[in-house]
Amino acid sequence: MVVLVTGANGQLGQAIQSVAGNFHSLDIIFCSSSELNITDTTNCESVFEKFKPNFCINTAAYTAVDKAETEPEKAYAINVIGAQNLAAVCKTYDTVLLHVSTDFVFDGLANQPYLEDDVPNPTGVYGVTKLQGEQAIASTWNKHFIIRTSWVYSQFANNFMKTMLRLASERDSLSVVSDQIGTPTNAVDLAECLLTIISTHHPTPNTQYPFGIYNYSNEGQCSWYEFAAEIFKQYQLSVNVNPIPSSAYPTPAKRPAYSVLDKSKIKTVFGINISNWQEQIKK
Repeated sequence: MVVLVTGANGQLGQAIQSVAGNFHSLDIIFCSSSELNITDTTNCESVFEKFKPNFCINTAAYTAVDKAETEPEKAYAINVIGAQNLAAVCKTYDTVLLHVSTDFVFDGLANQPYLEDDVPNPTGVYGVTKLQGEQAIASTWNKHFIIRTSWVYSQFANNFMKTMLRLASERDSLSVVSDQIGTPTNAVDLAECLLTIISTHHPTPNTQYPFGIYNYSNEGQCSWYEFAAEIFKQYQLSVNVNPIPSSAYPTPAKRPAYSVLDKSKIKTVFGINISNWQEQIKK
């Protein structure tokens, strides 16, 4: 099975590279944004013609949440036009598309974990463009999996954990928002989930493939403050962490106050075991 991965140099792209060797039945091809520009239809078509992938994992995305508020055209080009281009070329080559989306499609007003069919209501440009990207895929090509995730971190690229560790080396105390609740997700865990979906479910003419939207994050929930405190605890760093409200740390884009995702569907359909977020920090 040939698997094409977009955005190979991003956090999730690097995480997939780190575990690709564990999936021997898959021939995984990694394309950076310079090798595969998803906003360029001609480029997409030439790459697909060359590799003729059975699956495409789209990790390419505009993820600068605050910057998106002043760069809406750029966010739209990558998150919407790019997603639609991939869906169209996947349709041409009968390629199954796995597209990574976000908890930011929700407004954060819920008081229990979000299900896949809960009504989205994004509050900022990033969330709006990610939702539009989902809709563009769904209206273009039926053979797709949209995986919504949250609070992704790892040893790769830029993320909350690496920022906290860097700040801990520079300061004795930090103030971190304590009134936004969600679930950290280890990018390596997410990478293994995506490759497991592919390696255990090969499409055949007589098989009903369970396409659609799925939630994936690690288990449990916490605030950003609790996430930071757990990082410092496990790394045995003596940093004084102070909880603050979101109002004390204003950002251009509003964050969901609550964005925990219900993972029942992905666990049931694919038999995926999901570990707790604290355990994944150790990993």
